Amino acid sequence: MPAIIRGKNGGTKQLIRDRRSYKTSYTLNSDKYGSVTFNVWIVCTYKNGKRREHGREFFVYAVYKVKLTLSLIHDDYRLRFGIESSYRMKNQCRIKTTIKNPTIRLLFVALAFLIINVWIYLVWHFISRLKRSTRQVFSDLFTLKQMLEFLRQAVDRSYGVACEVYLPSG
Repeated sequence: MPAIIRGKNGGTKQLIRDRRSYKTSYTLNSDKYGSVTFNVWIVCTYKNGKRREHGREFFVYAVYKVKLTLSLIHDDYRLRFGIESSYRMKNQCRIKTTIKNPTIRLLFVALAFLIINVWIYLVWHFISRLKRSTRQVFSDLFTLKQMLEFLRQAVDRSYGVACEVYLPSG
């Protein structure tokens, strides 16, 4: 699990001192909850011109009974972060329902992922520009929220909006 790098001199900021990755332990102190000591892995990576940046980048991970190397834990968490991000996006455009049929619920999840992939395709091909062998993406000009609003308006035009509810007499 990633740990937050905080503090100016103390805190987990003090762990970032070398030009290499290493393992150590860290004690977190609290007046209210006491203190706890746990294993921390500090991973040092080099930006190498990624996103036009240079220099070192540090990542701090709190670990417990992990059988990975320092570089593998960083790669593993980067992959997991991508998966978690796609699930957060899926929850933005998921159809909320009380239907208990798992087939229909799975269909709604698949539809949410399909909508996300269509949005990514549209942004990549129509709202980006190739600039010096890299693609400059302007995703803030057409957000996922905007696309969902366009889809909602299209459904409203096709099927109409219920503005009144009829209550039977009796």
